[in-house]
Parts: sequence; structure tokens; C-alpha cells
Amino acid sequence: MNESRARELVAGERARVESMLAEVSGQVLSDGPLQRQQTGEYEDAGSGLEAESVAVAITADLREQLDAVGRAEERISRGTYGISVESGMAIPDERLEAEPLAERAIEEQREFERHGPR
Repeated sequence: MNESRARELVAGERARVESMLAEVSGQVLSDGPLQRQQTGEYEDAGSGLEAESVAVAITADLREQLDAVGRAEERISRGTYGISVESGMAIPDERLEAEPLAERAIEEQREFERHGPR
């Protein structure tokens, strides 16, 4: 894959993740206790904690994705984007088009998910 296309794909992922992160952060702020105090709405304490836990988990996942974007940008800068961090073999362009942040070929990723880092 050429560098221009790689930058385009990764920039799109950065924009997507940052937008979702801002949306989740804004939702957490708007759902906070101050809004309930101002509107007089009270919800079950358990459901409030559950919603907050979900928001925290989503935020953590999005931050991990943002870290992956940073690693992809670094690989582009080093000229190693599209090369597996596991084997050094080329990652097919079709995979990178579908998953721009891919660090491994599909089979390597499946193995990684089953057994963790080697």
C-alpha cells in the first residue's frame, strides 16, 4: 500500500475514534448529577452506576484504539506500515483497507488473540 493511502486510512480512523471519544465524554458530562439536580430527575442509583461503568469501559476501549492509531502513524513514519509486527511479512492491502490499524496478518492476529503475545 502506498504511503498516501495509508495516511488517509489511518487519519480516517483517528477522526472516527476522536469523534466517538468526544461523544462519549459529552454524554457522560450531560448525564451527570448536575443535570439531574437541575431538572429534578432522579434515577435508580444502580442504573446510574451501570451507565457510568459502560461509559468508562467504552472510553477505555476508545483510548486503546487511539493508542493503536498512534502506533500505525509511527509505522507509517518508519516505513513499516503494512508489515506484520509479528513476522515481518506483508499484510495484504485488502486487510489494511478493512482494518487500517492492523498490526498482524489475519492468522497471526487470531493466534495472538488465542494465546497472547509470544
